[in-house]
Amino acid sequence: MFNYVGPAKPLREVTSRTLEQGRFYKIDDVWMPSVTTVVGHQSKAGILKWQERVGFTKAEQIRRSSAWRGTQYHNLVENYLKNDVEEVEKGEGLPTYLFRAARQTLDRIDNIHAIEAPLFSHNLRIAGRVDCIAEFDNELAIIDFKTTKSLKKPEHLEKFFVQEAAYAYMYYELTGVEVDKLVTLSVAEDGSVQVEQKYDKIPYIDTLIDWISEYHDGVKDAA
Repeated sequence: MFNYVGPAKPLREVTSRTLEQGRFYKIDDVWMPSVTTVVGHQSKAGILKWQERVGFTKAEQIRRSSAWRGTQYHNLVENYLKNDVEEVEKGEGLPTYLFRAARQTLDRIDNIHAIEAPLFSHNLRIAGRVDCIAEFDNELAIIDFKTTKSLKKPEHLEKFFVQEAAYAYMYYELTGVEVDKLVTLSVAEDGSVQVEQKYDKIPYIDTLIDWISEYHDGVKDAA
């Protein structure tokens, strides 16, 4: 059984909307871009080149398959962390296979502060939903759950750590609680599991601030 301690201060629910430009959250009558939208802006050119190479139809098929795989897996992990084991064990197919592969690693989580919780920052003017804030190996962490076709080299995970650093910043701004580390927990379709951890959040927050600026510059140029 996982222990749920809850956030240090209540995290209020927020309204969101998805547009062609990305996902946005309404915070005190201001629509702020999601962390995913800001980070995704960095990959836009590469994604367009990839789409040209494989073709739009194939690219869309891969996107939908990846989104379905990720959503179903996240639902299983969320239910498991909420101690709904019966619901998890009823599952089948690829998402369930991925969950079972990751289950032993998920058991390193405890003392959960939040699962799929809304966060935002007035300072950075961004918002989003964090996968999990909890202790991982007895240290408080932002934990991001990823599914992938095959595991990536650690040096190719920067955007995930930037995203996690954003959540760490927002959680501190809202609650005054600083997490110890950032954790990216990935599981591949062959069942292999990868855990990458970072303790120094500052370089990723610096990168995040640069990316937020570049995102807003890009929006201005497109207007």
